[in-house]
Amino acid sequence: EVQLVESGGGLVQAGGSLRLSCATSGFNFDGYAIGWSRQAPGKEREAVACIANSDGMTYYSDSGKGRFTVSSDSSKNTVYLQMNSLKPEDTAVYYCYASTTRLDDYEVGCLYEQNYWGKGTLVTVSS
Repeated sequence: EVQLVESGGGLVQAGGSLRLSCATSGFNFDGYAIGWSRQAPGKEREAVACIANSDGMTYYSDSGKGRFTVSSDSSKNTVYLQMNSLKPEDTAVYYCYASTTRLDDYEVGCLYEQNYWGKGTLVTVSS
């Protein structure tokens, strides 16, 4: 079965950094795009970043570009999200997801076709 397990969340002060990890199992890692989405209190879930395992291309939503970096280690079937210069508005539950998108517009598919999710890890940024 497909499993994605997030870790690395916690409490951090504004301006600080945090690295999240997503350990995956139960599927062909190289055949999926793996990304991160988040859900802030009282808000809808939104895409943050995605990496295409086929070629290593990365994509970022408006929420994720500039301060966040997504990377992967295929030998460990693990994806990371490095978050720098954190702001209070980054406070959210962060979810790892797997995408099986085959859209011609791969950026859109990678970021928004989210087929499987983990249970999330909470990131709290204090001001």
